Amino acid sequence: MNHSIKLSIILLGVISFHSYSFAQSSTDYYSLSWPVTAEEYAASLPDDVYTDSGSRLPIVNRDELDEGGKVFYDNRRSPRDRSLGGIRGPGSVRLHGSGDLSKSNVDKRTQELARLVVSREMDQPFEWTLHEPVAVANGLELEIIDVIRYRKSLDGVPDREASIIQLGREIFQNHKVSPETFANVLKHLGKRDLIDLCGYMGNYTTTAILLHTIDAHLAYDREPLLPLP
Repeated sequence: MNHSIKLSIILLGVISFHSYSFAQSSTDYYSLSWPVTAEEYAASLPDDVYTDSGSRLPIVNRDELDEGGKVFYDNRRSPRDRSLGGIRGPGSVRLHGSGDLSKSNVDKRTQELARLVVSREMDQPFEWTLHEPVAVANGLELEIIDVIRYRKSLDGVPDREASIIQLGREIFQNHKVSPETFANVLKHLGKRDLIDLCGYMGNYTTTAILLHTIDAHLAYDREPLLPLP
């Protein structure tokens, strides 16, 4: 048999073998054939996801909640609960946070950092231009602001701020958050402030959507501070 033909057959066999092995060994959650057993489900989850909650945070401890939180928790555990996610849904996950952003411990500097990240990722010049001076007034350094503005490397940015910027970039660009980024931002913020930060970022995204929808323009005497693509 021709040597090149033999080599092609061998390569084809190797490729086919590896493809088959990958398909057989994959336990990724999204590749499961449903229905599955509890054991198969648990084995399919990423290493940083809790089996009881199906997320990177465990089901909230009822004893740590205030009275309003305990009522919410009990309702989610009730057979009469009509929420789609129940105790595993986003409403219940928010119990890890303050429950009310007006009671949040997230400082104004961090809030404005997150707002600029959202404004940059949403390419929203109105929101950015109004809030850049507020961020500066609350102590956010111009060097960090320029990293966000020009989508620069995070090299040299303090780890806490870099973790928040990276979180926003992954959410908006990748539509998912890596285990490393989650662990890093959780280390710096803790569960409560991380959940609250997500709430703030969601609010800022809503604002950006509104401003884009109505095509909001700055006043004639306000120079846009965000370069657009």
